Amino acid sequence: MNPLAAYGLLAHGLIFGALTALLPLGQLRSRAALAATAVALLGGIAPLLLGTFGAPSPTLLQLALLHLAGRQPSPLSGRAALGLLLFALMYYPAALGWGPFDPYALGYQPWPLLAALLPLAGALCWRRLDSWLLILAVDLAAYAGGLFGNLWDALFDPLLVLLALVVVGRQGVRRFIASRNR
Repeated sequence: MNPLAAYGLLAHGLIFGALTALLPLGQLRSRAALAATAVALLGGIAPLLLGTFGAPSPTLLQLALLHLAGRQPSPLSGRAALGLLLFALMYYPAALGWGPFDPYALGYQPWPLLAALLPLAGALCWRRLDSWLLILAVDLAAYAGGLFGNLWDALFDPLLVLLALVVVGRQGVRRFIASRNR
């Protein structure tokens, strides 16, 4: 088993445990998350997720770990999720060939992409968003360590975009319900 597959299996197991921790289980939440992680790894759920979606980005794994650790609020707030969704709306069509430019190819020779991340890291540092700065650092370390062949794969993935869609959708539903109750 190569390192990316091992990472993918463990990451999907932990992500499945974090999803289980979203259930309203009260004091059993942490035990259910631990059991769900073990079931995902031993019962075939993690390999199924790995085969379907590929290895998740370190960003998604770190968000899952922060959730399992009980860190509230999540760094993936409504604004961050909306920003990710807007980026994905531009990125994925271009990466799928709907246009003359393929941004995914930049991830194989990422010097321009790394240069573009410097102002982002500076803005995260300036705004004291330490959790996002740490997430970015771990993503870059995973890429630099050779775990991912493309920098984009280390930064985000379709499951993370789906999570951002859920966060934005939930926020929209809450605003709609609040406006109806006035």
